[in-house]
Amino acid sequence: MTTKTHRSPVSEFRLLTMPLVVFLLVFLGFPAIVNLVYSVSSVSFETLRSPEITGFGNFADVWRDGAFWRASWFSFRFGLLTAILECALGLFLAIFLAPLIERRSWLMAILMLPLMVAPALVGLMYRLVLHEFAGPVPYYLWAWFGASLSFLGPGSAFWTLVTVETLQWTPFAFLLFCMAYQAIPREIVEASAMDGARYRHRLWYIELPLMMPTIVVALLIRFIDGFRVFDNVYVLTGSGPGGSTASLSIYIYEAFFKQGAIGKAVAASVVLFVASFVVLYGLNAIAARRKGAAR
Repeated sequence: MTTKTHRSPVSEFRLLTMPLVVFLLVFLGFPAIVNLVYSVSSVSFETLRSPEITGFGNFADVWRDGAFWRASWFSFRFGLLTAILECALGLFLAIFLAPLIERRSWLMAILMLPLMVAPALVGLMYRLVLHEFAGPVPYYLWAWFGASLSFLGPGSAFWTLVTVETLQWTPFAFLLFCMAYQAIPREIVEASAMDGARYRHRLWYIELPLMMPTIVVALLIRFIDGFRVFDNVYVLTGSGPGGSTASLSIYIYEAFFKQGAIGKAVAASVVLFVASFVVLYGLNAIAARRKGAAR
């Protein structure tokens, strides 16, 4: 006679989540502990194995550094602006091209091609194309229209970077919105059309509210990705004139490798991690509260 043992839901949950917990502890927990130790230590490349704990002086140095606040402001503006532009363009294209994509789905593969290129290579390509002296775009603008534009100069570098980032990552938002738009039940749309609702009313009161969770997620993902931008900005302009295009990631990189201020760089990364955690926790709390209110 055989007896079957039934595990409780709690034990099954622990069993299923154990691989994830082990992964986080091994690959994220140890580096996080090392970073915390380095952030409160006086450390250099010669003393990486034996850091001297000195307190919170590194955090004080970061707090007093004007370059840190300029980099934070750049990252915030860049992340927010690119997220809004990418999602606005992606949403427009998803709705406008929906009939065409439905009939010719192979067009989706062509529209996704910018995502297949590494951001560093995109930055290198635009650096060559927009170079003030060797780039073809400034040359032909001068030859045809007599316009002398410096796309990577102090006054226009930020907007050039925003444009490049938007052009590369709008297909990502387009893909999410296209799937969300196609997932809207056709019965609801057809019923509203039979009731006499115009297209703009169906779009504003039915389709967009149903797509709103996807829109919020896309905005959040693109803001986080834009806020931590490094590769294409570093290839295009580096930290820029006077650090005008230095993101937080570039600030940490230069403090670590160029200045040798390892403790200061790690302290800045800890500040970035804590700020990101607070923002994500706040957004999750707001979403959970709205979900509870909806019930």
